[in-house]
Amino acid sequence: MSTLSAEDQDLIDRWRRLETLDVLGDHWWWRPGWRVGRSFYTWHVTFEDDPTVADLAADWQAGLNLPGLDLVPADGLHLTMQGVGFTDDIDPTELSRIIDAARTRFSGLAPFTLALGPADADPEGIPLAVRPWHPVQHLRTTLREAIADVWGTGHVPEAADGFRPHVTLAYSSGGTPATDVRERLAALRKSITPIEVIVRAASLIRLNRDEKHYRWTTEATIPLAATGRVGHGNHA
Repeated sequence: MSTLSAEDQDLIDRWRRLETLDVLGDHWWWRPGWRVGRSFYTWHVTFEDDPTVADLAADWQAGLNLPGLDLVPADGLHLTMQGVGFTDDIDPTELSRIIDAARTRFSGLAPFTLALGPADADPEGIPLAVRPWHPVQHLRTTLREAIADVWGTGHVPEAADGFRPHVTLAYSSGGTPATDVRERLAALRKSITPIEVIVRAASLIRLNRDEKHYRWTTEATIPLAATGRVGHGNHA
């Protein structure tokens, strides 16, 4: 008897949860600490310069032109990794030390390959599945260790567990019938195949979410600098 991977089981479980929804909710509610004009330092893997990811996103988004879905532009495609904190709470010297710590730790990491797709849905958006998870989780752990190098293990923001890698194609502003989303996704899954991308770096960005849109400026981009072959995970 075959055993499903964690990634495949997650896709099944998420689809089942989608079947229980009537409508998608509003992603853009103001989470604790956020307000108009406030920005946040966070680590992302960004894809704004990768045309293959942009093309894949465009293929999915062409079938997701539903009221209430805010499609992510090509220059906004990203894989969320690890938050640091609101910009007005962070000492610039400490931020520089975190960047330096990440650069040191990244010297031992090699680039790795991920598969993007298929898309599914959650209560607040439409994400692309990412697989395998383990190299992304390892990269996030490394970022958390870099933060801990400066602030201490007990002061790393966000929970270590519960991280699910994904690349969001559309955010929900509320009210989209879940049945419409399921029907569109089921049809698109028959014609759009996953692609492979190589993750070569992670970026510390200054993120703003005014006007129901994520915009950022890049503070630092750190390459995965270990030499050797690019890692390939098991995408099954």
